[in-house]
Amino acid sequence: MILARIVGTVVSTRKDSRLEGKKLLIVKPISPQGTDEAGYLVAVDTVDAGFRETVLIVSGSSARMAAECKDRPIDAAIIGIVDTIHIDAQHEAELASARKK
Repeated sequence: MILARIVGTVVSTRKDSRLEGKKLLIVKPISPQGTDEAGYLVAVDTVDAGFRETVLIVSGSSARMAAECKDRPIDAAIIGIVDTIHIDAQHEAELASARKK
């Protein structure tokens, strides 16, 4: 799974008929601390997520197992909206020292 933040939308008037009615969102992968990571993804929204929300993304064959995505040409799907993220103190310190290097 990938943590990401919704940063935009994609409007496509012509697409595979199996994607009709599906909301396509642009997401930016983020670290557990909320900092941006490289790249962007276009993901099908299965949970009615909104702009700037932190979400969980699955990709590849896992995306095609999400609700309403079976047998559709999907490589990434939003499967959850994140309320909070908690990292224990030991791992937080390790992440902080890794960022300094």
